[in-house]
Amino acid sequence: MITFATLDITGPLRILQVGAGGMGRAWIRTLQANDDVELVGLVDLNLETAQSAVEEFGLDVVLGTSVSEVALATGAHAVVNVTVPAAHHSVNVEAMFAGLPVLCEKPVAPTVAEGLSLAAAAEVSGQLLMISQSRRYFRGLTELKAITGGLGDVGVVTTEFFKAPHFGGFREEMAHVLLVDMAIHPFDAVRFLLDQDPVSVYCEEFNPSWSWYRGNAAATAVFTMSGGTRYVYTGSWCADGLETSWNGAWRVNGAGGSAAWDGDGAPVSALVPDGASASPAPASHDEEIAGALAEFVASLRSGEVPSGEVHSNVLSLAMVEAAVQSATSGQRVLIDDVIEEAYRSAVASERRADVRAALESWGSARARVGEVQGARTV
Repeated sequence: MITFATLDITGPLRILQVGAGGMGRAWIRTLQANDDVELVGLVDLNLETAQSAVEEFGLDVVLGTSVSEVALATGAHAVVNVTVPAAHHSVNVEAMFAGLPVLCEKPVAPTVAEGLSLAAAAEVSGQLLMISQSRRYFRGLTELKAITGGLGDVGVVTTEFFKAPHFGGFREEMAHVLLVDMAIHPFDAVRFLLDQDPVSVYCEEFNPSWSWYRGNAAATAVFTMSGGTRYVYTGSWCADGLETSWNGAWRVNGAGGSAAWDGDGAPVSALVPDGASASPAPASHDEEIAGALAEFVASLRSGEVPSGEVHSNVLSLAMVEAAVQSATSGQRVLIDDVIEEAYRSAVASERRADVRAALESWGSARARVGEVQGARTV
């Protein structure tokens, strides 16, 4: 059973944000808009970037390059980690062992092995580590989940994702760019939608002849889920014309009918035998990173495990890693194999003795991450 320290605080939670760049600006705006939190510190290795954010938003916060030092100076209660994925592990570990719970931008880490290390570090430190899978919080997805729950046995879920962004910079040089940079969003969302976890995947990827990306920008993956549902994801980063929503276009087919969501508006449905539509109550919760922040704060006050808790979230990253392995090998890949291979790597490479001991105590990493279920329900 996963437990973590709760905060018995009547006023706003004092938040230290790490990372002041592009996404950091979005988080600053979100923190400023939430009355349950107060931004008190900003950490960035580039103090000029942090100072620029202070001036842009009129902040009265402590600046620095060290999480521990700024946390001590501000009396921070929690950390929001908006650094690049390669820095997630070091920042999260420093914060948790300084006694601070963390809300971290996705992905939890660049590899499943590092994600497992962070899950063990959360256990040892007794602090909550929650990953902000912000696309779980779209109201349309919440309403689609409510409809899906009434369809009975679900056979197939599909997501089509077709966009044509010219990012420039590192993304256009990445290997497996669609799978690694974007696919974790729908992969995580389907786990939320179905309350099922992945069992296996077969994936193919390629790069269209007109692509401006160095790595493969198009992919199709077929997952078998734990309830027997097949989840089919297909998409392209270089698909000009008739583009989908950034959430993709979704379709759910079950014994009781079908439902569809265009990724932007409200879902539609047709139930059998008469074609009637389901009418779920309209969702009213905060969306995107504001929704993740609200659940983080609520979890710290209540002790309820949030849906993005690190142990469970590792399974979403494992879907990405397994899809890449399948596309590379041309073979169907079992999620259990990916996690157990990552577990062996995590134990072998762990530098902290206490975290290594926690990892070794699990016996099976797949069983450990599978026993944790998030609290957010429709």
